[in-house]
Amino acid sequence: MDRSRWMFYCALSLVAVAVIFHIFSYVNAAPPGTADDWKVGFVSLYTLGAGGLLLYFLPKRGSVSVFTIGAFLFLTFQAFKLLNSYFEWGIFIAPGIGVFFYLIRWLLLGMVIHYGFIKKTLTFWILASLFVGVSIGHDFPMFGQDLRLLSQIFLKLIKVIIGPLLFATLVYGIAGHSDIRQVGRMGWKSLLYFEIVTSFALFIGLAAINISKAGVGVKPSEVLNQEIPVVESKTASDIILHVFPESIVKSMAEGDVLQIVIFSVLFGIALIMVPVATRKLLIDFTESLSVTMFKFTNMIMYFAPVGVGAAMAYTVGHMGLGVLFNLFELLITLYIALIAFLLLVLLPIAWIIKLPIKKFIKAVSEPVSIAFATTSSEAALPRAMEAMVSIGVPRKIVAFVMPTGYSFNLDGTTLYLSLASVFVAQAAGIHFSFGHQLVIVFTLMLTSKGVAGVPRASLVILLGTAASFGLPTWPIFIILGIDELMDMARTSVNVIGNCLASVVIAKWEGEFNPDVEQKIDEV
Repeated sequence: MDRSRWMFYCALSLVAVAVIFHIFSYVNAAPPGTADDWKVGFVSLYTLGAGGLLLYFLPKRGSVSVFTIGAFLFLTFQAFKLLNSYFEWGIFIAPGIGVFFYLIRWLLLGMVIHYGFIKKTLTFWILASLFVGVSIGHDFPMFGQDLRLLSQIFLKLIKVIIGPLLFATLVYGIAGHSDIRQVGRMGWKSLLYFEIVTSFALFIGLAAINISKAGVGVKPSEVLNQEIPVVESKTASDIILHVFPESIVKSMAEGDVLQIVIFSVLFGIALIMVPVATRKLLIDFTESLSVTMFKFTNMIMYFAPVGVGAAMAYTVGHMGLGVLFNLFELLITLYIALIAFLLLVLLPIAWIIKLPIKKFIKAVSEPVSIAFATTSSEAALPRAMEAMVSIGVPRKIVAFVMPTGYSFNLDGTTLYLSLASVFVAQAAGIHFSFGHQLVIVFTLMLTSKGVAGVPRASLVILLGTAASFGLPTWPIFIILGIDELMDMARTSVNVIGNCLASVVIAKWEGEFNPDVEQKIDEV
């Protein structure tokens, strides 16, 4: 095992903090009812540190054996608990056994965290933080909810990048190459590809919910007690009008990706029409701004493991793991449908364009992890753009296709909306013909443009559509209860779909060069 002194220092620090908490819990009498919280808190830190020390002192084969055996025992125990509860076997599990596997779980987490000092990749740290966040939210729900502040800080830091980054990369990509025809070609090719792929997503979503019939039999009494946001109805003219910015400053402040794209494209085309000597200063400025914003992104991404872990801790802390077992049929329907879309639509497209699959998966793993934890495609946008440039997609194509895709290529969201709208009808006992279902989902397809950047904004779209077609809103209470878990999956598919779209357009333009090897940090 490649031993790192930082691994050793981190493990010792965790043990030292645990000792301080342990002493503090005895010196300062804890209020009634909180003593167990103190105990569980410092025990978790002890076992995290112990996991790091095991990884440091054991040989590689010994560490692998300990981790494998521990993971097998823990997963077996959790499977037994689930079956015991589901089938009501009534088998008593002694508290000591639960404590033992609690320690096993935190010991395994300690080994995973400290392995990051050996792996030394940001992607691994992000994935490790997902598991740590789930455990913190499950074991310390109040503390997990308090960590929401860290996830909000991370999201704000990411969102401040979006406007300047899109403006700089689009303007430089258009004006720097002075090719208006290519911009037009990329535009119609992108829209054609987006509409074809999202149509497949619509039909897969419809097929999945009509096969599973997850909404049949749901009763109003099972509705979760949640608040539903107020929805303002929008006409077709309102939707079209919203595409065009009235102030670029306002568009950047509100994070309206499509308006920023429209302004940047028009600005870039106007800059081409300016004499070369006059436009050179602005072109050099946008090039420098683009490079600077990508470096700025690299700086922010060092905070990603903390932000992602905090987001997961908050999610599990305020919802609990129990929600995973409520409405399981609806959840599993969505996840199976999204997997089917990836395997039956996106994977064949990747094969057709001869995309190096392993290289692509490695590149998108980090932005997808961020999207999964934050439930916002926008949070993953800067890193996703860098990842696509790193595998050989020209920066000008990435800068045009991916932001546009965030409004027109929401594969996961489109699939979810078609599935959810029929679920609402099934739960309400309303039978819609296939033609009527198509009218609803195509309406959703038009009204959902631009929702990818906002967590759970698709729920607002669903409410508006339900009102338009005379569907009751009470089944949406049920979806609201598990929407965050559904949003994680559909947002991840949104990111994967837009990354693949940039490769497809680059291949179509004859400019995809997979032999260009660049590390993301060097982009």
